[in-house]
Amino acid sequence: MLTQTSDDTQIYGSCIPPDTDMLQERMSVCVEEVSLWMASNRLLLNTTKTEVLWCSSARRKHQIPTGSVRIGNTSVVPVSVVRDLGVYIDADLTMRAHITATARACFAALRQIRSVRRYLTREALLTLLRALVINNADYCSSTLAGVSSAQLQRLQSVLNAAARLVFSERRSEHITPLLRELHWLKVAERIQFRLCVLMHRCLHGTAPPYLAETLQLTADVQGRRRLRSASTTTLVVPPTRRVTIGDRAFPAAASCAWNSLSTSIREIQSLPAFHRKLKTALFAISSGRLTVI
Repeated sequence: MLTQTSDDTQIYGSCIPPDTDMLQERMSVCVEEVSLWMASNRLLLNTTKTEVLWCSSARRKHQIPTGSVRIGNTSVVPVSVVRDLGVYIDADLTMRAHITATARACFAALRQIRSVRRYLTREALLTLLRALVINNADYCSSTLAGVSSAQLQRLQSVLNAAARLVFSERRSEHITPLLRELHWLKVAERIQFRLCVLMHRCLHGTAPPYLAETLQLTADVQGRRRLRSASTTTLVVPPTRRVTIGDRAFPAAASCAWNSLSTSIREIQSLPAFHRKLKTALFAISSGRLTVI
């Protein structure tokens, strides 16, 4: 369960389906305490702009309450999608709403750029595409780790359209040579790139502590100190219960992405050098010339 206010303050809670009533009461009390603290500091919690979202797997959806939740003196009806710092989070955590909004915005930008394509040099065109399309598609893409291939293909169609616009090619043309010429990674590899860069920052102390604290090196596990894996830079992948949700959590998805890298890449200390080596390895996969890194 997530309660979100208009200034992006969030309160999270979790429970098993039979305890949803208890969680609702706890959340209402917590919001009330936040409201009192804000009032004592001459601030105002706008309960009319507060949203409540229940998150669950598709199998548990029928067990989630649909009634309103008391927030202050008002009752808030749960919604199916909320927007948090530009990322759309849906109740079933499929990220379908975020991908739909991203694809819509990118294609709208592509239509505008296409209308002035004839007046732009290739360098100017690429600059516009990176600023208005590529950056939009990449924004918080690490949250898309583990989503279905059908959803990723919707984002891939954005990159394909942008590449065809650069070369003025038709939709019937094969896209891989165009992406290779532009040195653009495909969506799946772009997600892995961002996850691995974030992992590198976590392991070298430049990422937020709340992310780094969820990770554990294999060498730090007592039972493995005498094993060969203790001398590597791999991470422990925490056990999960569901592939559709648990495997997509940051500790699991990021650790799997990190462990898939070769030892020579994982041991690079410099972040710029890590960027270069990682992109080279992922580009080989994206171009279809290599299957492992």
